[in-house]
Amino acid sequence: MSLLDLIAAADERGLAAAAVACLERCLPQPAPGTGPDPLRPLWAACAEPRLWPARLAEARTALDTLAHPGEPAAHVRDLLAAAPGDRAGEALRAWADACSVLALEVHLGHDMTVPATPDPVARCRAGDPSGAGPLLVGEAARQTAILEMLAAMDEDAPATAGLRQIRDVSTEGGRILRAAAARRGRVRS
Repeated sequence: MSLLDLIAAADERGLAAAAVACLERCLPQPAPGTGPDPLRPLWAACAEPRLWPARLAEARTALDTLAHPGEPAAHVRDLLAAAPGDRAGEALRAWADACSVLALEVHLGHDMTVPATPDPVARCRAGDPSGAGPLLVGEAARQTAILEMLAAMDEDAPATAGLRQIRDVSTEGGRILRAAAARRGRVRS
């Protein structure tokens, strides 16, 4: 299934977790000595919908207090501001879709390979990564894997089941992006 199909089919827990994972990967490396990941409060709310409004407010505040320079962090702030206060319905699906696009665009921006095809983000989301660079292809594959993992979770399993695995996949993706951004920075210097 393509990313578009997986997002269209995802349940509310899947949409929330996939969106938070996408936003988390877009944030730059925290400065040494800073507090925990500003999006950390949202992970618990992915498992428990009643926590969403309070945890969303907490994450917004935490992100606003951190000094994250750069455009991706500004986009993450904008998307957090636009997140639905109620973790349900089509507003959540539209928000998760926007988070997916942002993560793909951020990866495209750090890719050293110039895409060989027009609109590689849309092509990757539709399931055709041909002509896209390795960072973009990797992010599309990561998003697909996360959504597939979430879809495969047993409905009767505890709400937190599998979210640790999703966080691990997302954390590794963030490391890859930060390493690529650092490498790109050294090449430009």
